[in-house]
Amino acid sequence: MPTRDKPLQGLLFANIAVLFFGMAGVLGKLSELPAPLIVFGRAFFATLVLLLTCWLWRVPLRPLRTRDGWLLLGQGALLALHWVAFFQSINVSNVAIGLLSFSSFPLFTAALEPLLLRRRPSHVQIVAALLILVGIYLLVPSFTLENSTTLGVAWGVLSGATFALLSVTNLWLGRTYPSQMISLYQNGIAALVLTPTLFLNNTSALWTPRGLVILLLIGMICTALAHTLFITSMRTITAQTASLLASLEPVWGIVFGLLLLHDIPTPLTLLGGAIILAATILPGIIALGKGTQTTSSIP
Repeated sequence: MPTRDKPLQGLLFANIAVLFFGMAGVLGKLSELPAPLIVFGRAFFATLVLLLTCWLWRVPLRPLRTRDGWLLLGQGALLALHWVAFFQSINVSNVAIGLLSFSSFPLFTAALEPLLLRRRPSHVQIVAALLILVGIYLLVPSFTLENSTTLGVAWGVLSGATFALLSVTNLWLGRTYPSQMISLYQNGIAALVLTPTLFLNNTSALWTPRGLVILLLIGMICTALAHTLFITSMRTITAQTASLLASLEPVWGIVFGLLLLHDIPTPLTLLGGAIILAATILPGIIALGKGTQTTSSIP
């Protein structure tokens, strides 16, 4: 392929990946399964595909240091918690609330980076964090967890907080290890951590053709394939561009929710979501304008 076509290919791969990421929440809602079972199936099938990918690409799988192995173990457990919180948010509320409240993760990233990476937040990150707080406030209809939407926001914010911690530690591990290797460990350990849920939940719906097909789609298409496409795209597009495209995940999720679930967000949800998305996109746009390089996390 000519060199001039590679950035276009990267943009195409990144957009397809984000589209698949946005579809995951809707498919989880359609499965009507408890959140832990959705995540177990997602992580299990993703592990199978990522294992094959690592073998075909000859990705080294052995941690270089014992502490890295322990960190990968902790990340797998954290990924399980992140995804369970995300799907629980959608299960108790709707796709829009789950995705938009999860998008609050830059708020926590701005707080964690100084603590873990000794990186001071920029003025733009601080402004974005304040805007996210405003957006979350608009998402919450009443300050009681008896309200299903408020409960969904709470689970979604927990999902965003755990994703931020996962992303920051990924930045540290990513200096040494390929993303495919990190993702394989995380998904494999997440599946192991959630294996007991097979005995603690009613699994009758899990073993139906509908349940298995949905989990296959979430694990193989919305996770393993989407992850691989996103990583491949970053070989030819900048991290800022990748971050901006990744911020479209809630948009795609809401579109799929409208088409497949007939979920129509309320005006306040749309307003709060617009503010959160604007705050998420703002640092990337400013970085692009300045020509500086920022990091990008896999959704």
